[in-house]
Amino acid sequence: MRSRMIYFVALDDTDNKDSRGTGFKSRELGKLIHEKNLGSVESISRHQLFVHEKIAYTSQNSSACLIVKSDKYEELRDLCENYLIDVAEIGSDAGLCIAREDQINEIILDWGNRAKKEILFKEDAYKIAHEAGIFLRGYTGEKIGVIGSLAAIGLRKGGNDGRNIWLKGHELRDLKGVYQIKELKRIINIQAVVTKDGAHVNENERVEVGEWLRPAIKNNLNTAIVEQNKNGEDYEWKCVSKDYIKSISD
Repeated sequence: MRSRMIYFVALDDTDNKDSRGTGFKSRELGKLIHEKNLGSVESISRHQLFVHEKIAYTSQNSSACLIVKSDKYEELRDLCENYLIDVAEIGSDAGLCIAREDQINEIILDWGNRAKKEILFKEDAYKIAHEAGIFLRGYTGEKIGVIGSLAAIGLRKGGNDGRNIWLKGHELRDLKGVYQIKELKRIINIQAVVTKDGAHVNENERVEVGEWLRPAIKNNLNTAIVEQNKNGEDYEWKCVSKDYIKSISD
């Protein structure tokens, strides 16, 4: 029996101004991987890249990374390629990167960090990927999506960037209401619940997840950030606002 490996699968620049974004397409790809029985999707994260007038992007210049446990690399790669070729919009510069976890080296981590503050070039991305032995390919337009897809791999592996837009166990957009913290961890792949100053919260206490639960990635953990509930309801915590999560994860 082949052992399951952890793969990082990243997409970038798949959309145009009239289409659904890369985040939506990454969630659809996750569903397809599950339907085709090609692996277990553990999480999907969004990573903000450098916004500059000399960088072509659609709206926000973000990329997405899926973490997938699979023992079917070739089939997984082919599915991702065919999917991206099919859904990449006219006018996009789509890129796909797939790396086994142990292939993501310090050079790739550095590339991800640089992509948040520098103008980078696709030729350098290809060189880094080739030397690391990982899959990197562009499909449409100028193919500059290879820059952001390689960056997403590095940023997600670095463990302190971005926010989750999907977690194994439940569609985040549909999760509403109040949960005991240990129950929330059980039903969805949240690994830590902390306050704004990083203190861990008692797992027997209750939290209201709000309308926009997007656990940040902190210290390599999918982390829900909460603040005390002061409105008199019978729960101790509530998840922080959308604006706060954006401020710490962009």
